[in-house]
Amino acid sequence: MPHTPELDEDDDLDRVPAPKPVHYAEQALLGALLLEPARLADTEPLIAQHFDSHTHAMLFTAIRTLPPPDPADHAKDTAWLNTVLNHARPHAPGLNASYLHTLVQFCPLAKHAAAYAKMIRADNARRVLCAHAERLASTAADPGLPNPVASVLGMADDIGRVLDSLTGQFVPHPGSFPRTALPPDVPRQASEEDLDEERLLLATATAYPAEVRHMRWLTEADFLLPLHSALWQSITALVHRGGMVDPVTVLGEAQHRGLLTGTLTPKDLMALVSTPAGSPEYWGEKILQRALIARAQAVAARITAYTDDPANTPHQLITGSRRALADLNALRTRWNRATAPKSASTGAPARSGPRPRAGPPRQTAVTAASSHR
Repeated sequence: MPHTPELDEDDDLDRVPAPKPVHYAEQALLGALLLEPARLADTEPLIAQHFDSHTHAMLFTAIRTLPPPDPADHAKDTAWLNTVLNHARPHAPGLNASYLHTLVQFCPLAKHAAAYAKMIRADNARRVLCAHAERLASTAADPGLPNPVASVLGMADDIGRVLDSLTGQFVPHPGSFPRTALPPDVPRQASEEDLDEERLLLATATAYPAEVRHMRWLTEADFLLPLHSALWQSITALVHRGGMVDPVTVLGEAQHRGLLTGTLTPKDLMALVSTPAGSPEYWGEKILQRALIARAQAVAARITAYTDDPANTPHQLITGSRRALADLNALRTRWNRATAPKSASTGAPARSGPRPRAGPPRQTAVTAASSHR
């Protein structure tokens, strides 16, 4: 048996990551094409951009670009191999004749070129999908975007187009949903400004319940603070039952829902819903926007987890990613309903002048509360 020398524990080779499976698929395919150039027809629709290795991509480009040799002549000399090397070397300086011969020797069976090409395309699909998920995550985390919802949804649409393209390239199979353990949802961070906007929504919703009737696009899951979520449920329950809505009736509904505790007195609760400012729809849209951005980050993390799991086939990646996007599209639908122009057919009342959609300065809140009382 050949002796394999043991490496010292501190040897740098211990820290060199092992090549990924696609590395061997690329070597096998290139070896097959160098042996039998006619096998190039079996690799469609493979292109150079599908390769993980730049050197391999340049070599594949040279093979595709150059006219194939006569099979009889190719079997007798290395002229065509030398031509391929000379064509590829300017774009891959580390390439040499020795490596080409290594590729030829590495190929198990040239007739399996189509299978090797499929492995390469599958790995490329994983990388492309991962890159798009990373862009979605970075876009959702960017606080400086002028229109964050449009930017995030645009990135989500890009992922959808990638999935549409991949769907036609890989055959479905049983067990198509990935079994990857998904990362836990990251708790949403709430700034004081965010919580203040939720409080302003609750107060303006209590002051102007007629507008709340048309805000079914906002749900309790969109709120950052559980208490605010429960109070929103209390207010909307009163509105949709046709009940009278004011701070006292909201207090009564909250009492029935068990919201009064030692740390939340009746006086505290009524104060929370007694200082309206602006329009309920304005504050509601801000809350929904935050929820949509947070959902985009969760979707990006979920797709990244799928792509990081090498056990997932391309079809499993497609299926899992589509389901993840469906969660974001549910918020997209609600966002579109919230921001769509109101018409007579919706039954939504026109906003009045004193309560513009644009949020008022914070200092106007007391004035608005006084005028309401």
